[in-house]
Amino acid sequence: MATEVIQEAPYDGSRLLRALADFRAVGRSDVAFGGPVVNAGAALDITGLSGANTRSLQGLRVRSGYGLGGKALMIGRPVSVTNYYDARGITHQYDGPVRAEQLETVTALPIMVERAPRMVVYLAHRTQVVLGDVWYDAFLPLVRKIEREIAVDDEVRRRLLALGRLGAAPAAPAPPQVQLTRADLRDISDELADLASLVENDALRARLEEVRHRVERGRSPERTPAARKPVPTGLAAREVDVLAQVALGQSNRQVAESLGLVESTVKSYLKNAMRKLHATNRVHAVRLAREAGVID
Repeated sequence: MATEVIQEAPYDGSRLLRALADFRAVGRSDVAFGGPVVNAGAALDITGLSGANTRSLQGLRVRSGYGLGGKALMIGRPVSVTNYYDARGITHQYDGPVRAEQLETVTALPIMVERAPRMVVYLAHRTQVVLGDVWYDAFLPLVRKIEREIAVDDEVRRRLLALGRLGAAPAAPAPPQVQLTRADLRDISDELADLASLVENDALRARLEEVRHRVERGRSPERTPAARKPVPTGLAAREVDVLAQVALGQSNRQVAESLGLVESTVKSYLKNAMRKLHATNRVHAVRLAREAGVID
């Protein structure tokens, strides 16, 4: 009986499993397997299987330059063999696990981000199949989607690292020159909300939201007569700004011009606000925001 096996990896386990199932369906392949590149490109770990009859490939580490996947990892291009066991141009250290699955035609597709390999996806048939250009081209949308997801994850982690460990108690009072102002905290909160809207990974998005709420809690109340009202709904400051402009009857383009944002960012803030308010549309969101005392 075919098995679906996955372990957590730098590219989130559930996403890898879904991606392998998609690759397998598009390629009409018997088996799809693969995993992340590790050790600075020196190897790849097979952490996910779709359609496998055994666990022979699970947890296998493939070194760069060795076997079919190792060759694809080394040259950064897809590699395919019609008859795996008689194939020349690849080494055969991994014939045992491949033979256990009775695989014949095998393709290894490296996933590249900024010219560096980050994953390798294998597609295999248990019979010998001649693969043409149309077959390879069918995978381009899937490959590009994974590349974008990895790039977004990298950018999120980079920004989180730049923001530092927000909310942690300092060992000693911070010097005045490094203390964050309310404006700094507002900018950080807005950026975290923007990042959360880009992320498809539920766990990572939840982490971003949690950090953003910690930032919001760290903001002291305004002391001027024109103080912004508290935001009990969990809305970010920029999301409130957008709702306030929408309440005036402005379109997304007009809101963008009023707040000095790009239109796509306005759409992102409005989408987040509607989700947090459980609103069905923008008019509903404005009404709920008014009832909550967020906007006038």
